Amino acid sequence: MTDYSVAASHFDAIWLHYAQMSRLLERAVQKAIIVGASSGIGWELAIQLADAGYQLGLMARREDRLHELAEKLPGTHWVQYADVTMCEDSQQHLQDLIERMNGVDMVVLNSGVGILEGRLEWDNQRTMIDVNVRGFCALAVVAMQHFENVGTGHLVGISSLAAHVSGASMPTYHASKAFVTSYLNGLRGRVERRKAPITITVVEPGFVRTPMVLGSPPWMASVDRAVQQMMTAIVRKKAHVFITRRWRLVAWMAYLMPTTWLAKRF
Repeated sequence: MTDYSVAASHFDAIWLHYAQMSRLLERAVQKAIIVGASSGIGWELAIQLADAGYQLGLMARREDRLHELAEKLPGTHWVQYADVTMCEDSQQHLQDLIERMNGVDMVVLNSGVGILEGRLEWDNQRTMIDVNVRGFCALAVVAMQHFENVGTGHLVGISSLAAHVSGASMPTYHASKAFVTSYLNGLRGRVERRKAPITITVVEPGFVRTPMVLGSPPWMASVDRAVQQMMTAIVRKKAHVFITRRWRLVAWMAYLMPTTWLAKRF
């Protein structure tokens, strides 16, 4: 064997070792996509996940806010515009982002909208249904298909305490969140029946200090505290978490009270 052949063989061995190590390191880095990362819970969750070492895909309609967020975060992250009311387009955007990131370990579906309904108007109801139900399902399907293809994954869905209480002030919002919780529980049953190593986490916040909450309702949690509790649930791969934990008592009591009596007070 010539000196050139020995050197080439040695170089090939080094390159193979480097490629293998790179693949191992890439798999070791946790990657997550947050849909609805441009404000509130999604924004703070991106900060805390990035601080924990995650590489993130940031999705929302306000692309300028996503770029602003990405520049603040340590590490490498991706930005993707998406309007979840355009279901098929947003599905393609999510699929494209997953491919750009070379796969992800977790998808957080955080997009949601709530509108007071002092007067019943179909335009407002349609907006909430399009975002909270149709858009949510469309993106959940893409995330679950990816996890099923790779054999593992973690889907986190942001629902609400409102899922457990009918509300006269926002009947469509409450109904949409009841759908989200029931849908995610159904997905969990589906993967457990198939014994698939996929985690489904339902997050049900009470009142969190975000632009979506009006006034000063009781037990208002700061967004950083709320997300800290979410992070604990994510790390522990819990099936369900109330944010903050005291709201589980309210949810339990809600099932003991007359539905109409309770609805008049929300």
